[in-house]
Amino acid sequence: MLNTKLRKVDIIFSPYSIEPYDILKLTIKKNKEKVIQDIIDSGLRGRGGAGFPTGMKWKFAQQQESKTKYVICNADEGEPGTFKDRKLLVEVPRKVISGMAICAWAVGASKGVIYLRREYRYLINDLNKEIEIYNQNAKEIGLDFSIEIFLGAGAYICGEETALIESMEGKRGEPRNKPPYPIQKGYLGFPTIVNNVETFASATMVCRIGSDEYKKLGTDDQKGSKLFSISGDSPKEGVHELELGMTLKQFVDEFGDGDTKAVQIGGVAGFCVPRKQFDTAIIGEGNTTGGSTMIFNSSRSMYHVLHNYLDFYAEESCGQCTPCRIGTQQLLKGIEAVKSGIRPASYLDQLIKLAETMQITSKCGLGQSVTNSFTSIVKNFREEMIY
Repeated sequence: MLNTKLRKVDIIFSPYSIEPYDILKLTIKKNKEKVIQDIIDSGLRGRGGAGFPTGMKWKFAQQQESKTKYVICNADEGEPGTFKDRKLLVEVPRKVISGMAICAWAVGASKGVIYLRREYRYLINDLNKEIEIYNQNAKEIGLDFSIEIFLGAGAYICGEETALIESMEGKRGEPRNKPPYPIQKGYLGFPTIVNNVETFASATMVCRIGSDEYKKLGTDDQKGSKLFSISGDSPKEGVHELELGMTLKQFVDEFGDGDTKAVQIGGVAGFCVPRKQFDTAIIGEGNTTGGSTMIFNSSRSMYHVLHNYLDFYAEESCGQCTPCRIGTQQLLKGIEAVKSGIRPASYLDQLIKLAETMQITSKCGLGQSVTNSFTSIVKNFREEMIY
């Protein structure tokens, strides 16, 4: 069920009617199982892209028998076109930190880490000041949960939770085989929760307004609101909080420039939707939850857009598995060969098959998601790949 109109909401960036640390204080007076169940009932899914149900992840972590558990806030934010997490860390860091603390209390963790993208290192001083304020509040309420900042090294692959953990352990940032999953064996071999910045901020607000109120927003499949990083050919670029479930036509009518021919949903890892499909849903029902929305008007070459995407993928592949390491390079060379006339237009069909094979055989989400943007652009803008 889609919404009948685009609805702007103000939950995550709403003024502090209640201080986030007061929300934390009130929450930890409740039953842990009930708080986790409220997160489950709210329908909140991970806001980093994968979209795994947040409450279920917390529940699985709580069930792990270990004296040591970790909570990691993934603030790597390397997806092109995404800048919402930076805004959250700058404007409402206490909602993020409170969400981490609520999670830690609920699952039984005593140590937390904010994995911060190296390009955001200018935020460290302010974040450390916020952590000190949190520490004072935690001490007052007797909450044994400490938080520190870990600075990443700028690798896109470290946005994947297991590669992130590898990098924290001083190893090369490469995805691990699953299972075991981080909630079973994560950082230093202990059960570990890894959630996105927005996920933790949203969890704080679920605890503030209640699951019943939160799930009034959105669709049957995707509950709540979502932060969208809007860029490209738009007069309203920036971060906007919207109710999930609006059609892309509603979105384009609000944020487009009147000549929108395509929207990339979910960043480079997402899908490129052409004008003829704007009546489809923007989030849920097959679309990612990352929040990057890049708007392209008729002046843009979709061949150049795809070329830039493939350049990015080829550069950022960690090289661990052959399908991704070689496949990204071959896709890039392939579209160049078709565009220059070295290969016939029919070669695009072989490249689509290669992308689909990469989706099945690549080890992690980087190689698996190449087919999303590649196939959607080639199929919907084939003529621009040729002429």
